[in-house]
Amino acid sequence: MTKNYDQPIPENTSKNTHNVVSELLAEEAEVKTVLDVPCGAGAFTKRMLDRGLKVVSVDYEDLMQAPRGGLMLADMNATLPFAEGVFDAVVCIDGIEHIERPFDFIGECHRVTRKGGVLVISTPNLSALRSRWRWLMTGFHQGEKIPLDESRRSPLQHVSLVSFPDLRFRLHTRGFRVTAVRTNRVKAVNWLYAPLLPLTYLMTRWVFYKEGRRLPSYAQNREILRQCFSTPILFGETLIVKAVRL
Repeated sequence: MTKNYDQPIPENTSKNTHNVVSELLAEEAEVKTVLDVPCGAGAFTKRMLDRGLKVVSVDYEDLMQAPRGGLMLADMNATLPFAEGVFDAVVCIDGIEHIERPFDFIGECHRVTRKGGVLVISTPNLSALRSRWRWLMTGFHQGEKIPLDESRRSPLQHVSLVSFPDLRFRLHTRGFRVTAVRTNRVKAVNWLYAPLLPLTYLMTRWVFYKEGRRLPSYAQNREILRQCFSTPILFGETLIVKAVRL
């Protein structure tokens, strides 16, 4: 079937996510080659190509609409079909929550990224106050508001939703270090949960102190506390994290 490249390419993610991810990459002067996985229809691929970067696009099926997008079919749960250290950056926009082996995927991202390169991940923000309140009331986070359909397994299901501390743990134990935490936007409705902030902060700080004050990781936990109470995490719609490959 002939593809129509004249139509706008759908981003298939939350509003402004591509803009923020693009800004995070623009901060890295040495980034020339980018792995876009999963690439979807190729909206982010096209954006990077238009900036003159070399892009390799990967997805489990061919939905590519970018006219200059080179596509490779691959499974994010499996070994990525690339040599070690061949990319300056890996971008994973709203993909990691859909796969069954997110730890292994981050390990593969580490393998194919050069030392000093970056990994940028976006995923639903489970750590937002709004999402925490939904969990308290319903047992389901903002990223998956009702139970998954057990009668079918779809690649679009959110089978690996993750909070910021858990995502940081996966990155830091796979050879990355988080250098930036952003969000796509703060919706007006999210500010309605601001009255929960003082009690949430006091309770979290007390638990961190009570349970972790004698642990070697206490200094690490204080850093995580500061990050968790930043505006992007407390009120952001989508969590966007940049990490450098050590």
